[in-house]
Amino acid sequence: MSAAVADAPDRPVAAARLSITDAADGGLILALAGRLDAYSIAQVWAQARAALDAAPSRRVSVDASAVVYCDGGGLAMLVDLLRQPRAPDAAVTVRGLRPEFQTLLNQYDISLLGAPAAPPVERADAIAEIGHAAATLGRDMRTQIGFIGETSGALWYAITHPSRVRWKDVWYTCEQVGANALPIVALISFLLGVILAFDAAVPMRRFGAELFVADLVGLAIVRELGPLMTAILLAGRSGAAFAAEIGTMKVNEELNALTTMGLDPVRFLVVTRIIAAVLMVPLLSFFADLIGVLAGGVTMLSFNIPFVTYVNEVASAVDLTDVLAGLVKTPVFAILIAGIGCLRGLQTQTGASAVGISTTRAVVSAIVLLVAVDGIFAVIYYILDI
Repeated sequence: MSAAVADAPDRPVAAARLSITDAADGGLILALAGRLDAYSIAQVWAQARAALDAAPSRRVSVDASAVVYCDGGGLAMLVDLLRQPRAPDAAVTVRGLRPEFQTLLNQYDISLLGAPAAPPVERADAIAEIGHAAATLGRDMRTQIGFIGETSGALWYAITHPSRVRWKDVWYTCEQVGANALPIVALISFLLGVILAFDAAVPMRRFGAELFVADLVGLAIVRELGPLMTAILLAGRSGAAFAAEIGTMKVNEELNALTTMGLDPVRFLVVTRIIAAVLMVPLLSFFADLIGVLAGGVTMLSFNIPFVTYVNEVASAVDLTDVLAGLVKTPVFAILIAGIGCLRGLQTQTGASAVGISTTRAVVSAIVLLVAVDGIFAVIYYILDI
């Protein structure tokens, strides 16, 4: 018995042939020949399945020695024939397939494909969901604590052995984190200064106190908003990039390759990014402070406050302590941004959406921790009367 199937109308005919004969040992031989591609196997596939169904207790040997081409469609047909449930003494085997096609076929685990699909998981009740969430949070916190210890050890090694640090990667990351972020930091800081000054000047104008907007803008930008907004911007920009880069390396098994070569992924990838962030975030925050304060002065020109008067008022209200109070927080922000981004990248699982999930988790975790740490610094400054 044989079959020939016409190809698609815009392609030449590609024949796939099937012949069925009885073997000397009582089995069945399905001899395939020609091109096994998606355009030519429809009828051959159906006839092969019918032959298997008609002989449930006979051994079946698929002879593919005459197959000259086999694509994904042909492999799907062979896998389908192999995965059919049959008696142990009536198994289906494939022989004679060319080595290049046999290599592709060997990628499939027929035992897993032949197993029945797992039943859908029943939704747990509220108490079980809470317990599961608490266990997940506990595991995540334990992982974070271990990562903090491992990163601290790697950073201490970098400090004591600076020649072992990959400084070329550090400077490259500095460019990505710092220089390339200047435009967006300048834009956001300028808009923040304009909005803050305008919103404060409108109600204070009723009392003729527009000049004191300079005090508000200067202190708010320098002590809080400049460093915090810069850190949040970098969390969404650089922290997400760190998570995506390392997550992609994890999915592509490049981290396993580093480990195989005797390289520590934390020392090789994480340390350079943390050093670059610690170097760049304070500079970007100081730059954001300047742009935000100057933007407030530009806004006050529309309220008939000369720019020189505005600058003098800011200088009288903001001193070096206020500037340092804002900048002291920035190294901590930098470690949080780079550390969380790298940690989420290292935690990336497999799958098409794994890198996206890690990136989202990195941004959300970093922003939450930044706000929390900024609040802690505010309480400390209040206690110390800074």
